Amino acid sequence: MTSHSQPEPKQSTPQSSSKTSLLSQRAAVILLLGVLTAATAAVLTVLAGGALASGLLTAGGAFAAGVLFFDTIIA
Repeated sequence: MTSHSQPEPKQSTPQSSSKTSLLSQRAAVILLLGVLTAATAAVLTVLAGGALASGLLTAGGAFAAGVLFFDTIIA
């Protein structure tokens, strides 16, 4: 007995031109740099002998300051 399988129909993918993005590239880069700034500040705070909670609070402030800074300098 042989089994005959029919080819699956091709699925059409939505075109990227009709799909809107959630974030612009500029916003994504600014937020990424803010996250990297926050992570760096947290690691440096903890390595300097601060508690983890202090590192996380420092990271929050650094994220806000980093986003404001990078929003200003990135055109």
